[in-house]
Amino acid sequence: MFRRILIANRGEIACRIIDTARRLGVETVAVYSDTDRAARHVEMADRAVHIGGSAPGESYLRADAIIRAALDTGAQAIHPGYGFLSENPDFVEAVEAAGLVFIGPSAGAIRAMGLKDAAKRLMERAGVPVVPGYHGDDQDGGRLLERAGKIGFPVLIKAVAGGGGKGMRRVDRAADFAEALASARAEAAGAFGNDAVLVEKFIEKPRHIEVQVFGDGDRAVHLYERDCSLQRRHQKVIEEAPAPGMTEDMRAAMGDAAVRAARAIGYSGAGTVEFIVDAAGGLSADRFWFMEMNTRLQVEHPVSEAITGIDLVEWQLRVAAGEPLPARQQDISCTGHAIEARLYAEDVPKGFLPATGTLKHLRFPDGVRADTGVRQGDVISPFYDPMIAKIITHGATRELALAKLSAALARTEVAGTVTNLAFLGRLVREDDFATGNVDTGLIDRRLDALCAQDAASDVDIAAAAVLAAGLDAPPAPARGFALWEPMAQSVTLCDGACPITARLRHEGAERLVVTVTRAAGAAQAAPPEAGPQDPIAFHWRASGWVGPDGAALRGRRIGDAVVVFSREAREFALVDPLAVAGGEGGSGDLVEAPMPGLVKAIFAGPGQAVSTGDRLALLEAMKMEHTLRAARDGTVAEVFVAAGDQVEAGAALIRLEETP
Repeated sequence: MFRRILIANRGEIACRIIDTARRLGVETVAVYSDTDRAARHVEMADRAVHIGGSAPGESYLRADAIIRAALDTGAQAIHPGYGFLSENPDFVEAVEAAGLVFIGPSAGAIRAMGLKDAAKRLMERAGVPVVPGYHGDDQDGGRLLERAGKIGFPVLIKAVAGGGGKGMRRVDRAADFAEALASARAEAAGAFGNDAVLVEKFIEKPRHIEVQVFGDGDRAVHLYERDCSLQRRHQKVIEEAPAPGMTEDMRAAMGDAAVRAARAIGYSGAGTVEFIVDAAGGLSADRFWFMEMNTRLQVEHPVSEAITGIDLVEWQLRVAAGEPLPARQQDISCTGHAIEARLYAEDVPKGFLPATGTLKHLRFPDGVRADTGVRQGDVISPFYDPMIAKIITHGATRELALAKLSAALARTEVAGTVTNLAFLGRLVREDDFATGNVDTGLIDRRLDALCAQDAASDVDIAAAAVLAAGLDAPPAPARGFALWEPMAQSVTLCDGACPITARLRHEGAERLVVTVTRAAGAAQAAPPEAGPQDPIAFHWRASGWVGPDGAALRGRRIGDAVVVFSREAREFALVDPLAVAGGEGGSGDLVEAPMPGLVKAIFAGPGQAVSTGDRLALLEAMKMEHTLRAARDGTVAEVFVAAGDQVEAGAALIRLEETP
């Protein structure tokens, strides 16, 4: 076994690798950027080395700096984690040329699977079923359109390099092909430095099922399948193992195909063979096709660990250190069911736009696996993926694992940035998902319901008032004295644009009654009728206040705001009742940045007439490109930024005016 390894990554995967290394007695070296100087993975590692600026190209993508850090600290091997340089064959060769061990597959194996078109041709030769499509070298747009017509619309245009949904476009008709091709190529070139694409048949009711494989260069085994069908923007949201509805015949066929794929390239280490499955009519052993192979550990690997009891990072370290494959296929069993939900800092109502902010409060429930790279007080920056944590549950059955996950999400507390936590909670309670009737289009079909924001309940408002008044701290609620009637106080809150007054009345030491009064003409989140609502009583128990529904009051005051945690985090601003309300009217003519990011392109100049839906600007944020379009017809009056500018959320980009 190695004595010391360097982890060429950051965030939750770096922390995950450190956990296993520490258990095995292996010392770890972390690397960090300017932004990550005080990051959790830096604190956890035995040593840490600064490698450059905040942008990935200035730090985590600097192969020379990473290798130098490994040599200078006496590390014997480098673990790439996932993302960044993990699937870069040139990096593998540079690591080995420096006399170090790369904890992962060979450069040859990565190259063989690195381009989707070449990988599919290789898989065809290995007897692995492949989706009908065009994977050739001719990248002429007319040629690609011709082949798309022969395949039959709808089709998918996919970048041959990379993954994560980047450089991927669905095309439903020939007339839209050219624009989609140009868009996919531009995104692929920016993300991977390679604008080549392939075209393949779009499966109407697809499921994304992948198989975890592991090899030692000579032998390979599989660790069963994972279902990753719940996706948005081609990125996974919830993963589970094993796949719902999987038959033994299909599992055997998929497992055998995945192992053949690994053996075809002499694979060493952890990898994932991804299949697209036609779920129309149920799962069948003759209706799955190879999509791609990820030559690294996957984000969703914890669910495979949960059902097999195998630590995949430990296997990676042992095989890289020269040990043989730790188990035979017949030794690997599947027990129970596991589900993983990805908790992100993102604005769901705004189309899942990545978000930033300081994690002013962060708490995960006890007894649940939460893989995270952040702590309370850390900042979600615009430079990296905005994942906060992966929450994983395991149970004897899928129903039990799902119930545990629903409860875990309800007890997770995050404040300081918007997140997808409420969205995840609704998703795991969605009827089709609960019954295992899943496919990659489920989220899009239920998007309105899944993204709906419930109005703040009177109980939530009353709870916020209790917190705002400072009456939540143990060992006992505040006692007071007033003539003629119980002691009372008032708190003014604001739910969005809706002013709310709450009057708190103490009825003894263990009972607190709150009356909520909403302002007339309140915002859309308010119920139809303004004015006083029915009083809400809280009772003091050993652990604190308990509401009328029997649930304990959970929340926190943070500066001039109060956050209540119930089904979702609900934030209320504290209002000075003596302050004069002043509104800032917006003309609606400004096109603003919805998140911090890099301006990649400006498509319109001053004086140019535009129509509703026209592209105005392209913003890159957290590895994704976002097109900003005109909300109405008009003329561009001013352009405030240029391509290459870094902007903050809310920054004015373009101003429109009425066309003369």
